[in-house]
Amino acid sequence: MILSTAATVPPEATQQAVGYPSLFLLVLIGALVPVVPTGALVSSAAVVAFHQTAPFSLLLVFVVASVAAFLGDIALYWLGKRGMGSKNGSRWLQALRERAPEDRLKQAQERLDTHGVTVLIVSRLVPAGRIPVMLACLMARMPMRQFIRGDVPACLAWAVTYQLIGILGGSLFKEPWEGVVAAVVLTLVISGAPSVWRRVRKSAA
Repeated sequence: MILSTAATVPPEATQQAVGYPSLFLLVLIGALVPVVPTGALVSSAAVVAFHQTAPFSLLLVFVVASVAAFLGDIALYWLGKRGMGSKNGSRWLQALRERAPEDRLKQAQERLDTHGVTVLIVSRLVPAGRIPVMLACLMARMPMRQFIRGDVPACLAWAVTYQLIGILGGSLFKEPWEGVVAAVVLTLVISGAPSVWRRVRKSAA
């Protein structure tokens, strides 16, 4: 009975049962530990959802990704605030400082002074821009409520952007795996382009 029931489960149902929780956990972890390419994860999930017949698959990817990114940002900001208030800081605050070069942090502070919380939206869309801006918010002692107001639209815009990259990859190729490869390559190129450009400018100077 169990075997016959399992045999009738469509592949899409299995993908969704495993895929959405996995996407949520990976994006959440990626927000807390900024080494996981979360943009590539969202684009890949969007490719798979694009090729599925189940309704609202793309909407679910958007909701799962944006909620996970938001919760991860809030958790990291809360941990950073605890570190700012602690005499000895914290490993989370130290990790933020290590991933925010002095020049990027200075730029983030200037933009925060000029544009306020709206800079959070841009920081989520610019590769490697989230951590310097978050650290600038921490150093400015921005209240959690104010940070949340800026982070909500930032996470929504981020999820939409990388999902559109995935939809583009899915529409160009018939096989889902081909679209996934294209989406991952594109997101990695976008993520790595700013650092490559900075190195070229430094070497030219």
